Amino acid sequence: MIRFILNVLWLIFGSGIVLALVYGLAALICFALIVTIPFGIAALRLANYSLWPFGRTLITRPTSGVASDVGNVIWAIVAGWWLALTHIVQGIAQCLTIIGIPFGIANFKLVPAAFWPLGKEIVEIDDPAAAWTTPRVSAA
Repeated sequence: MIRFILNVLWLIFGSGIVLALVYGLAALICFALIVTIPFGIAALRLANYSLWPFGRTLITRPTSGVASDVGNVIWAIVAGWWLALTHIVQGIAQCLTIIGIPFGIANFKLVPAAFWPLGKEIVEIDDPAAAWTTPRVSAA
């Protein structure tokens, strides 16, 4: 019940709707450019995660390979660093008040997803995959 309340408050006050709309718009642009469709899928994953972050976590998909690592390097250079920096700055600003601390923590949860989104999967915290999947160390 607490997760539901936090997610509803996140949608209204924590910029969840705005983040989801912006990531969704970025996904549409990526889909229109055809070559960037994998990045559009990642942007939709970010929109989904930013819409309802409490009670979910990000894990590395065991089937992700070198192609997702190469795509993540391109993503990090083009968009990932400034998206992650935006979430860090917004998280710090929200943590300045006691009421905003949960929303700041949610923004900090979005940092790795925004910086390195390909080859990731969003799962419920209660999902056994979240407990048994360990992060894979990449070369980049």
